[in-house]
This record gives sequence, C-alpha cells and structure tokens, in this order.
Amino acid sequence: MIGYSYIHSAVDDHSRLAYSEVLPDERQHTAIAFWQRAQAFFTGHGITVERVLTDNGSCYKSKLFTQTLTAAGIAHKRIRPYRPQTNGKVERSNRTLLEEWAYLRPYTTNTERTAALADFLHTYNHHRCHTALDGKPPISRVNNAPGQYT
Repeated sequence: MIGYSYIHSAVDDHSRLAYSEVLPDERQHTAIAFWQRAQAFFTGHGITVERVLTDNGSCYKSKLFTQTLTAAGIAHKRIRPYRPQTNGKVERSNRTLLEEWAYLRPYTTNTERTAALADFLHTYNHHRCHTALDGKPPISRVNNAPGQYT
C-alpha cells in the first residue's frame, strides 16, 4: 500500500528517554491515544510528567488534547510558531530516528520498517551513547529504573 505513516514521539527532558510509535495519521484522537500510551511508558519508568511541550500541529492544538493533559494534572505548552529549535530534544530525536532507523537500510515494506522500531528504541534508550549525557544512554539518567541506583 502506498501512503504515509506518521511518527509520534515523546522525549523526557531530563533523561532523553524516548517513546515513539508509527501511526496512520495526526488527528487529535490519535495524538491523545498516543500520549496516553507514552505517559504509561514514562510512568512505568518512574518518571512523573509535569509538562508537555508540543509543536503547533493541529492535533496538539485541539482543545481535547489539552483537556486530556489537564485532566491528568499536566500543563500543556506549545512552541512559538516557526521555531522548531525550541523543541530541540524531540527534533534531535526525530533526526536520529531518520538516520539510524527509518533510512538506515532499505526495508522491503513499511511493515518491516515499523517492526524494526521497537529494537531501535531499545538500543537508543538503553545502549546508545549520547554526547549530552556524557556518553551514557538515557536509561542511565532515569533514577527509578530497575537496576539504577544513583
């Protein structure tokens, strides 16, 4: 099938722990469901989300998306229009996704590429060295992760 897939990503500001999914669209209900799964991922790692910074895509500008965050006690902030560098950590994560996962090698199908995402994210979060983290992987900055005692 020819068409588009959309990568939805969330990155923890402190640890750079990343959560991403390949989804069929960028509609508000898709974004809300993504966020609920992302929040569960971060909660499972002992990370309490206080604020979410998004770009100005229509799915994130929807009142329902903001209401979903507010109901969970999370403040919703949006970047200034045409200033993607404000959202630098997720923009850098997206670039890494493109270079080290999406276009790393030719995939025969989009299903094959999507299936490779879980392994990439594990490597990214648990094994890939990050310059901004003194050469350590994001999981090393998650104080409540199993086996992490800092």
